[in-house]
Amino acid sequence: MALLPEVKKHYGKLKFLINGEWVDSKSTDIQETTNPATGEAIAQYPTATKEEALLAVRAAHDAFQTWKDVPMRDRARLLFGMHAKFEEHYEEMCRILTQDHGRTIGESRGSVSRVIENIESACSALYGQVKQNEHLDQLANGIDQYLVWEPLGAFLIITPGNIPMHAWSSFVPYAMAAGCTVVVSPSRQDPVAAETISRVAQEAGFPPGVINVVHGGRQINKEILSQPEIKGVGFIGSNRAGHELFALCGKLKKTSSINGNGKNMLVIMPDADIDESVRWLLRACFGMTGQRCLGVDNVVVVGDIYDEIKTKFRAATQEMKLGYGLDEATTLGPYATRGVKDNVLEWIERSLGDGAKMVLDGRTVKVEDYPDGHFLAPTILEDVNVDMPTAKEEAFGAVAALIKGESLEQAIEWINTKTNLGHSAAIMTASGKNARKFIREANVGNVAVNLGVAQPYAFFPLGSRRESFVGTAKSRIASMRMFMDEKTVVTRWV
Repeated sequence: MALLPEVKKHYGKLKFLINGEWVDSKSTDIQETTNPATGEAIAQYPTATKEEALLAVRAAHDAFQTWKDVPMRDRARLLFGMHAKFEEHYEEMCRILTQDHGRTIGESRGSVSRVIENIESACSALYGQVKQNEHLDQLANGIDQYLVWEPLGAFLIITPGNIPMHAWSSFVPYAMAAGCTVVVSPSRQDPVAAETISRVAQEAGFPPGVINVVHGGRQINKEILSQPEIKGVGFIGSNRAGHELFALCGKLKKTSSINGNGKNMLVIMPDADIDESVRWLLRACFGMTGQRCLGVDNVVVVGDIYDEIKTKFRAATQEMKLGYGLDEATTLGPYATRGVKDNVLEWIERSLGDGAKMVLDGRTVKVEDYPDGHFLAPTILEDVNVDMPTAKEEAFGAVAALIKGESLEQAIEWINTKTNLGHSAAIMTASGKNARKFIREANVGNVAVNLGVAQPYAFFPLGSRRESFVGTAKSRIASMRMFMDEKTVVTRWV
């Protein structure tokens, strides 16, 4: 297959979106972002000054005063217009995402498709507000009562480096559907993708200040969240950063949706289709080079099929083609940054030191055409037990740990007790009884049966549990409950 052309070789110095205008920053803190496959610079981006961050907050606050009163059907027209713009720029956005993040073009197309689905879901949520309102006449003699939902105001949205577009769409369209405004603070890992999605959204014609974008960091994010005009935060990222934000929200009495780390398990039962299970393992363990919160780290094989699974999994993994994600033949791209790659290497070394054994070593791979890329081939470990740090700490890389299990009950007990995280779990089985037990008893927010990744469609929330989520509302469609609050009205006219 041919190597697809890049949209641009270099995107220049990125700007901030404040009050409807893309403006140059006055900051002297300028960083460079590179293409993870080639190591070449593709853009420069500034870190916002406190003054610039506060300008974005003021713009979002001022815009909210009128945006909240825009008629519902007019808000819907703008959202439908944004949907059309994303369809129009679909392939361009996919290629920029691959160039900036490193994932394969197929993975980028899947991600941007999820973005479009979230916009559709936000439109559905907007019209769902009509159904949410409840009205009771003659509740008592002459007394009527009804419930309305009202938008809260301006929100801070912090997007991560692994899913810069998908995370944006998990909050921003819903905020706008609710009548709220946003200040978006993207990860520094892939700022070009983050800017691109907001540029395309702005083409739909949203009023100035409804969407604002500033590139910052942890201190700037805290500064923004601390402003009284900001009513809460939507965040996807690490537990460390997320729990700091959650504590600040508690102190400031603000609402939040904070999605953090995962350590997900896939259980293969003796009655599972082995070849199908192995195909799903490739996607679950190595898709997006493992840089996904719903990806799988731990593979529990129950019964006497362990050796067959290991042999077939290893052979299938060795067939994966590393390279630049714009090559449509590539099935595994680079890590987003050198730092992410180094963290995975350190994680593998610690695991080997704890007693894990190597089934397939991906650390020494060389990709001939891209010697400066952040590449590691997939790694498979075995002799892992559930009490090792390897089985408890997220690798966030293309690493799979094979674990021998004795029963479904044991696997469920491991899921529920061996970590404090609860993003997702998956099971491969031909038994409806096994599947039903797994669904009911696994204490996680997202469950997959005969699928490798428990990826909810946009009309469903990302249902993470335990320390994988803290806050007042889940993301995606459930975030409407973060952006709006109930008001109960009681009237008496007779």
